[in-house]
Amino acid sequence: MTQQLEDYIEAHIDPEPPELLKIDRDSNIRLLNGRMCSGHIQGRLLKMLAGMAKPRRVLELGTFSGYSALCIAEALDDDAELHTVEVDDELEDFIRANLASSPHGGKVTLHIGDALDAMGRWEAETFDMIFIDADKRAYPDYYHAASRLLRPGGYIIADNTLWDGHVVETCRHSPQTEGILRFNDMVAADTTVEKVIVPLRDGLTIIRKLPHTISPDKR
Repeated sequence: MTQQLEDYIEAHIDPEPPELLKIDRDSNIRLLNGRMCSGHIQGRLLKMLAGMAKPRRVLELGTFSGYSALCIAEALDDDAELHTVEVDDELEDFIRANLASSPHGGKVTLHIGDALDAMGRWEAETFDMIFIDADKRAYPDYYHAASRLLRPGGYIIADNTLWDGHVVETCRHSPQTEGILRFNDMVAADTTVEKVIVPLRDGLTIIRKLPHTISPDKR
């Protein structure tokens, strides 16, 4: 995707809400890895997917600046809830300020800590949608845990599943690339879900848990 094409797309889709535009700009100016922010195109897609799925309970792994959480929250009903987990406690003040800047921030509950630890605490609960965008090395572990927490008919959305194209390289892979490769292979082999990889930005995998199926961990 060239910058010219990206500019064209952004000019022909729904505009980016001003508070999200500011979060994106602040993320790129103030944070070391600002490119991790979902951005205009992916953000509008996340909002549309959430609007189509109409989840009551959403779990996000990897908050970063809060941009993606607010995109999803934008599509949620007022009585729906989104729980987001961020491991970097130094981002907490930045995230909370961003959530407070949005009219949809009240739907979001921020948890600071390890994503797998948090998922273990929700063992007896279920979610309608889970967005995975945390430590790439742990993607296979996230998938196992998410499969248990997701209701039948629910959705998992996983970001960065093409990982800058490293998934098709034949040279030695980094631990992050290995995590993504194992995740992609697990999802491809899982007959309890339907799945598609969208080549948007760094790759976005959309997974739907088929109704009346048993989680791979419980068979």
